[in-house]
Amino acid sequence: MTADAVETTAPEAAVEGKSSEAVPAARHETFTVEYHLAAPPSAVFAAFADTPVRRRWFKLPGRQVSYHHDFTVHGGETASSVFTVPGAAPERLAYASRYLDITPGSRIVYAYTSRVDDVPRWTSLVTVELQPHPQGTHLRWTEQAAFLTASAEPEHDFPHLRGATRLRLNGLAAAL
Repeated sequence: MTADAVETTAPEAAVEGKSSEAVPAARHETFTVEYHLAAPPSAVFAAFADTPVRRRWFKLPGRQVSYHHDFTVHGGETASSVFTVPGAAPERLAYASRYLDITPGSRIVYAYTSRVDDVPRWTSLVTVELQPHPQGTHLRWTEQAAFLTASAEPEHDFPHLRGATRLRLNGLAAAL
């Protein structure tokens, strides 16, 4: 094979005799939220690590169905809820994460997937960095999202995720 030759293979579905419907391309977005908290980094870190405290600020919308949290590298968090709005069918929401790196008091890296009615909507890599600040902690939240399945209004997906993160951080501040 020459340096500019391209190797191609048949799609797996075609090889197995299945329908070869086109899979929509994932859309990638990255955002950073910076937030000042009036608590030292150790207290902010503890609000991520301590399950009862985390439950006060980390919630899915709707009626909570299940929750589990294991704050260890290779551990993770799962949550599910049922969200209802008047005039629409209830939505089953699910969240599942895996902690990839935990540096006590300063950094948390994790990946998560959000599902609606068992359909993966997006998956993200999140890095939370905590730096001491004269009035408490400077938190920097960087999220790299891959939107896998668009909603009925795909132009709202990214602003919705960014806004939900800001609201979650407001909840963190209130829990501290």
